[in-house]
Amino acid sequence: MPRLFKKASHKVGLPPGALVHVGEKKAETVKISVMDYDQATFQEKDFLTIEEVFPFKETSTVTWVNIDGLHQVDIIKKIGDHFDIHPLIQEDILHTEQRPKMEDFDTYILIILKTLHYDDETGMVNTEQISIILGSTFVISFQEVQGDAFDPLRERIRTGKGKIRRMGSDYLAYSLLDSIVDHYFVLLEKCGERIEVLEDELALEPKPSTLQAIHNLKQEIIFLRKSVWPLREVISGLERVESSLIHDDISMYIRDLYDHTIQVIDSVETYQDILSGMIDLYLSSVSNKMNEVMKVLTIFASIFIPLTFIAGIYGMNFDFMPELKIRWAYPVLWGLMIVITLILLAFFKRKKWL
Repeated sequence: MPRLFKKASHKVGLPPGALVHVGEKKAETVKISVMDYDQATFQEKDFLTIEEVFPFKETSTVTWVNIDGLHQVDIIKKIGDHFDIHPLIQEDILHTEQRPKMEDFDTYILIILKTLHYDDETGMVNTEQISIILGSTFVISFQEVQGDAFDPLRERIRTGKGKIRRMGSDYLAYSLLDSIVDHYFVLLEKCGERIEVLEDELALEPKPSTLQAIHNLKQEIIFLRKSVWPLREVISGLERVESSLIHDDISMYIRDLYDHTIQVIDSVETYQDILSGMIDLYLSSVSNKMNEVMKVLTIFASIFIPLTFIAGIYGMNFDFMPELKIRWAYPVLWGLMIVITLILLAFFKRKKWL
């Protein structure tokens, strides 16, 4: 289950703009990859040092620089200084517990958001912060781990499918955001399947483990909601921003992306309501089951109360009890107890208590 409440930052007392990696180290090595393209040309390279990326700043083609791993602060500082990224923005990139946001500067736009991955083996939702810097001819993306939802986008760039090779860096940034939002739908589909399984368990035989599974899934949905709600503000900000970095022909794509974000939010809200109802249904099922048990015990107690009364009377040690000398007293007493039991059972049956 993802953590809803993070530990205190290690940056307490440091000056603004101090570059410290805050968060879990999720990659052993930093991977630097570059895709540079236009409609006619394309090249893709992996670099060992960040200095090899610097020449791509002033190219006329579109350049996508992707950095996997944020724990090496000097790499973030070098590329930030070369591309004129403010130290406070570099600080936000290294702080992996940032709230999703969008900030517009004259020469670039910063976008920070969360991407979530469902681990089929552990059944847990893993989160990752992705920071995107949109420039006039470049896009720089910073990720915590290698492996992401961008592989289909990379393949489109390699093969030249679609219009991405004919468009600018703003369309590339939109495509990155669209890949992340599409991945939310994959996660919601997984959550929907788990909800269906839990609903079947509730209908058949709810167990304590069912309640725990519902609680865990509800926590994951809350975490997903926490990540998606600010994303709506990010996309809405991109739609309203007046920047030369985002051209008019991209606005319709951003509006479509905003609609997808609203769909994700609606689905998250629906799932949250369903899970809350499932918890109430589980508690009602347990309460009804307990009532059934108590009803059966009450019926047995009601049957044995008169029999215990009769047995108690004839268990008293008195010398002068008239029934003690009668030859058929014992079978008559048994017959009386059986008749009382049958009458009570017939009464309970008529009242539909059995």
